[in-house]
Amino acid sequence: MRLFVFGLGYSANQFIARHGGRFTAVAGTVRTAGKTVALPSAADAETLVFHSDASDPRIVDHLASADLLLVSVPPGADGDPVLQAFGSVIAASGIRRIIYLSSVGVYGDHQGAWIDETAAVHGDGRRKARIDAEDAWRATASDRTTILRVAGIYGPGRNALENLKIGKAHRIVKPGQVFNRIHVDDIAAAIAAAFDYAQTGIWNLCDDEPAPPQDVITYAAVLMGIAPPPEQDFATAEMSPMARSFYASNNRISNARLKRELGVKLAFPTYREGLTALWQRREI
Repeated sequence: MRLFVFGLGYSANQFIARHGGRFTAVAGTVRTAGKTVALPSAADAETLVFHSDASDPRIVDHLASADLLLVSVPPGADGDPVLQAFGSVIAASGIRRIIYLSSVGVYGDHQGAWIDETAAVHGDGRRKARIDAEDAWRATASDRTTILRVAGIYGPGRNALENLKIGKAHRIVKPGQVFNRIHVDDIAAAIAAAFDYAQTGIWNLCDDEPAPPQDVITYAAVLMGIAPPPEQDFATAEMSPMARSFYASNNRISNARLKRELGVKLAFPTYREGLTALWQRREI
């Protein structure tokens, strides 16, 4: 069984590290030449540079022989770059299952309510680009495409412990605000389950407990035995426009369908288990 990956990044690499041994060959794309990616030695792995303005014949060859396709490349201002370059090739290929990693950001703002995969998606800018990309992938290969809507990702080297260590952690308080998150190991498990599942669909990838962001920083500080940074009021805190934009959506996202249909048992059901394991393993 052969796997091709568009976007050998944080989540995709963790999936390969955990589950790459099941494939006879693994290949994928990176954005810049010279970038190295740790792939399992058991796989016949090849790394290719992705150019959105041309159909690289080597990538075309890999797509022609791939059984499974994982896509973690985000959409651009002009649409999905993978489909723009290789959409016709993918549509005509014999790939059995395509998994597109999207974002829970497509839901917009539901004012703190619990929502699941049936909730309306709406928005503009980056959110609209994600919605359009989901639609485009389903239109290209509707009978083969699964959408995984991923919450805020954390894991080794990318977590509140690391932010505290380098002095970039902030406790921004906006009353009632929660964020959804998921450990990268649980993303890898969900991707594997989705590849094995007989049907396509849409699933949310998040843990069991949407939580205020300041609570996560406080818990990490306790683990490290240090004082947390002071709380800052959202209304007056100095934040970049990008950082502030994340607070425009407030949702409690359910993962019930992920557990019920894909049978995923989260290794880290809340940020507490995830951060505790990272601290104990010194994976910060």
